[in-house]
Amino acid sequence: MDQKYDDMIDYYTTWGHQIKTPIAAMKLHLQNEDSPLSFKLSTDLFHIEQYVEMVMTYLRLDSNNTDYVFHEVDLDDVIRQVIKKFAPEFIERKIKLNYESISAFIISDEKWLSFVIEQVVSNALKYTPKGSISIYLKDKNILCVQDTGIGIASEDLPRVFEKGYTGYNGRMDSKASGLGLYLCKRVCDNLGHDISIDSIIDKGTTVYIDLSQVQLEKE
Repeated sequence: MDQKYDDMIDYYTTWGHQIKTPIAAMKLHLQNEDSPLSFKLSTDLFHIEQYVEMVMTYLRLDSNNTDYVFHEVDLDDVIRQVIKKFAPEFIERKIKLNYESISAFIISDEKWLSFVIEQVVSNALKYTPKGSISIYLKDKNILCVQDTGIGIASEDLPRVFEKGYTGYNGRMDSKASGLGLYLCKRVCDNLGHDISIDSIIDKGTTVYIDLSQVQLEKE
């Protein structure tokens, strides 16, 4: 069974690298175009890349070959890289971004932490038709991503991290997979971080990523 699982991981890893090649080629072609259609296609390609990464993350979580490399991470640098990826969507949809530089260094795996923040920002954008998204640090070690979107029903909140659970709003959205927050929770558990959510229907949602458990202690 372990051998079959490793073979499956190898297959989909190869598939992931192969599928990214035509995606990258299409992105290069679209860079030479300047039209509403090319802009929309570029955004769609970005979402396809995200879905590919979600598949790869899902498969790697239980793989024996999954390595976490913990080191000092510049939180501001990670957040800015994520924001850069989503900048075209913020601009296209006229969603305001509230973010000021964060001076904080933590101990984490940069690649996996970046995946978590990217998923949280992606969700915020997906469920915020208009308004703003704010990213800030609370109590020196809790990263907050707050939106003014449609919110999550109180009865759904206890189950948002379950695999495949989409809740009422997710069922209204055919694109909802119920995997994004599940993967975030699994990755955060492996990193030693805590993740939680507060939300009010028609008011917005705030996701809290508590980094204090593995915060770097200055000597």
